[in-house]
Amino acid sequence: MTTSETGALTDGFHLVIDAMKLNDLNTIYGVPGIPITDFGRMAQAAGIRVISFRHEQHAGNAAAIAGYLTQKPGVCLTVSAPGFLNGLTALANATTNCFPMILISGSSEREIVDLQQGDYEEMDQLAIAKPLCKAAFRILHAEDIGIGIARAIRAACSGRPGGVYLDLPAKLFGQTMDAAAGAQSLVKVIDPAPAQLPSPEAVKRGLDLLKVAKKPLIILGKGAAYAQADEAIRELIEKSGIPYLPMSMAKGLLPDTHPQSAGAARSLALKQADTVMLIGARLNWLLSHGKGKTWGAPGTQKFIQIDIDPKEMDSNIEIAAPIVGDIKSTVAALLDGMGANWAAPPAEWTGAIREKVETNVARMAPRLQNNNVPMDFHGALGALKIIMKERPETILVNEGANTLDFARSIIDIYQPRKRLDVGTWGVMGIGMGFAVAAAVETGKPVLAVEGDSAFGFSGMEIETICRYNLPVCVVVFNNNGIYRGTDTNEVGDDVAPTVFVKDSRYDKMMEAFGGVGVYATSPDELSRAVNEALDSGKPTLINAVIDVNAGTESGRIGSLNPQSVVGKK
Repeated sequence: MTTSETGALTDGFHLVIDAMKLNDLNTIYGVPGIPITDFGRMAQAAGIRVISFRHEQHAGNAAAIAGYLTQKPGVCLTVSAPGFLNGLTALANATTNCFPMILISGSSEREIVDLQQGDYEEMDQLAIAKPLCKAAFRILHAEDIGIGIARAIRAACSGRPGGVYLDLPAKLFGQTMDAAAGAQSLVKVIDPAPAQLPSPEAVKRGLDLLKVAKKPLIILGKGAAYAQADEAIRELIEKSGIPYLPMSMAKGLLPDTHPQSAGAARSLALKQADTVMLIGARLNWLLSHGKGKTWGAPGTQKFIQIDIDPKEMDSNIEIAAPIVGDIKSTVAALLDGMGANWAAPPAEWTGAIREKVETNVARMAPRLQNNNVPMDFHGALGALKIIMKERPETILVNEGANTLDFARSIIDIYQPRKRLDVGTWGVMGIGMGFAVAAAVETGKPVLAVEGDSAFGFSGMEIETICRYNLPVCVVVFNNNGIYRGTDTNEVGDDVAPTVFVKDSRYDKMMEAFGGVGVYATSPDELSRAVNEALDSGKPTLINAVIDVNAGTESGRIGSLNPQSVVGKK
């Protein structure tokens, strides 16, 4: 704030900061530079925590997962043009995954952009952002900063959450106005995500279907975890007696070891269920679009879907009982409608699911107990499975191809929102951004389990982890390449496209930044190193040597990779 002969003045810098603080947005993730360098300094001086990254995409990923964990929009701050574009990838991913996030970027002045006069990093950022996020706004006048930030918050949080772009031209920051008028212009957002109650008719329709189902199944998606209706969802599952299947980021809403969990009997449950209730889950590619060989014969299964967005209904197949409403309100209405005498599903169905779970768990157990050198995925993840059971408060960040696929099915989660991964798009590169924000927002220890390829997208952010001394342990599953390090080039000297430098020492990277680096070749060594890291809270990277032959092409979604038939018979 400045003063003049006419009285106290404020400017765009301080109005943005004051508007954020008024709405309890107290952390910014970003990369400093023209024209927002001073804004970062001022925000920090005003008590906002500013976490600076090495690349805007990872700052954006941090902001996105912060929104998921807190139900408040995470804020990412970038410079103009290239910085904005780097952050835009994370913004689009946040929108696809329904994470509330605000990307704030400095920009060139409108009069220069519109005439295309060649300003420094000139770009019509608002136009570019609009198709890739839930909403986009530009603020041109200091007196509109309060309402602009309020609109961004409400857009990010209300209905189906998502990403919002906020364009702040450079001249806005230097605009001044009377301080009292500036304070009066700020807006505190009231009830940014208002409840959306389901209709009684829709709730009754869904319950009526469940009542007559012989083989019902509940699928929990990450929307159910985001809703933070943990106790009510658990009560619904247990009161109904229905087996449930958690999608990857919904793991831990109930412990994966819960007797009603069908996680280890996924194929049987999806194939044979006659009635499926989706809570915060979408029938997208992760569930084979609700049709095909993953599911039962067409017409033999009925779907009940709970979603706040009515456009989601019938997106792939007919939804017999659409229930439009927010998850917390809808689950409460379902519980009320069930009454005191709800009948459990037939024991034949629940018994078949439980038997399949126990059989599959028993079959897998010996593979998870090996101490092979070099490690395979099962032995390494078996060691981490034990650690997560002993330390259920730890947040697991997970990405890769094989590393993701195997970890999703092997490592049990026991508490809500303790598994963060690639989500709906399945994109790689979220690891270090998610790990930083998880540690910053929760204060909990973070275990990031990364394939060596996935780690490469954001690996430089281990310097960020060290700089802020965050309790993050990164485990890099190193098998010398993408999927596996065994491909060869038969016609030239270059290595094959999927092969990395053999025996790379990622642990030395962490040591270079002052963290702890560990080289592990066996599950026992891996277990000791991870426990020591989590006990110490020190930034640690463990280079876990995995057999180069252990991986499979594209993990479990190799069918999505087109195959050439030229020259084949």
